[in-house]
Amino acid sequence: MAKPRVLILRAAGTNCDAETVAAFEAAGASADRVHVNRILEKPGILDEYRILTIPGGFTYGDDIAAGVVLANELTQRLGDGLYRFRDRGGLILGICNGFQVLVKTGLLPGNDGGRRVATLSGNDSGKFEDRWIYLEVAGDHCVFTKGMGGPVYIPVAHGEGKFVASGSAVRALEKGDQVVFRYALPDGKPANGVYPFNPNGSVADIAGIDDTTGRVLGLMPHPERHYTGVQHPQWTRRGLMDEGDGLPIFRNAARYAAHL
Repeated sequence: MAKPRVLILRAAGTNCDAETVAAFEAAGASADRVHVNRILEKPGILDEYRILTIPGGFTYGDDIAAGVVLANELTQRLGDGLYRFRDRGGLILGICNGFQVLVKTGLLPGNDGGRRVATLSGNDSGKFEDRWIYLEVAGDHCVFTKGMGGPVYIPVAHGEGKFVASGSAVRALEKGDQVVFRYALPDGKPANGVYPFNPNGSVADIAGIDDTTGRVLGLMPHPERHYTGVQHPQWTRRGLMDEGDGLPIFRNAARYAAHL
C-alpha cells in the first residue's frame, strides 16, 4: 500500500516543521514541507495530499496575536480550499500555533457555521510556558485518537495557549464529543485548572478539540516532540520506551489516510 502523503505547511516563523515530518514518517506516511506561498499560488497542490498539518512556531512573529496573520492569509487568499480539503475526506492537524490558526480561521470548532466561538489567549501565568504536561484523552470521536489511552505525556511551549470560550460553547463541545484532550494530573485525573498541570488556565482544562467530522484536530501540546522514546526527558533513568506518547496521533492519521 502506498504511503499517504502529508503536506506540512510552513511560513515565516514556523519552527516545528522538520520534527513534524519526522513524526509522520515514523508513523508510516510520506511528508513534504511546503511553503504557504506555493499553496496560495497553486491551490490545486492540496489535491495531491491526504493530510494537511499546520505545525508549531510563531508564524509572522505573532505580531498581531498568535496565528492571526496566517489564519487571515489562508481565509482571504485560499477561500474555501481548506473546507473542500476537509469535505473530500482529508485530515487536518494543527499543533500549537497551528491550533491557533485553525481556531482563528473558524475551522475549529466548526460547529457554528464557521463563526469564531473560541480563541486562544495569553497564559494566566503571564509568561511563556515550556514544560512537560499530562493529558487525558477525552472521548473516541476523533480520527487521530482512536484507541489511545492515557495519561499522555508530551510538552507544551507557548505564550498564548489559554483556550477561552463561553460556558454555552464549552457545553456544545462536550455534547458533541469534540473535546479531545484535557490537561490532567499525573494519574490522568482532571487538572481542574491547577497550575502547572493546566499550564495556561484553559477553561475546562481543554488542551485540544476536533470538529464535528472528527477529521480536524487542534491541540496546544506538541506530540511531535515525543514520538520516540529517546525524547522522554527521563528515559535514561526510567528505561527506553518502545515509542513516545505522541506517536499514536500520527499513526492513526496515517492509517486512516491510507484508505482514502
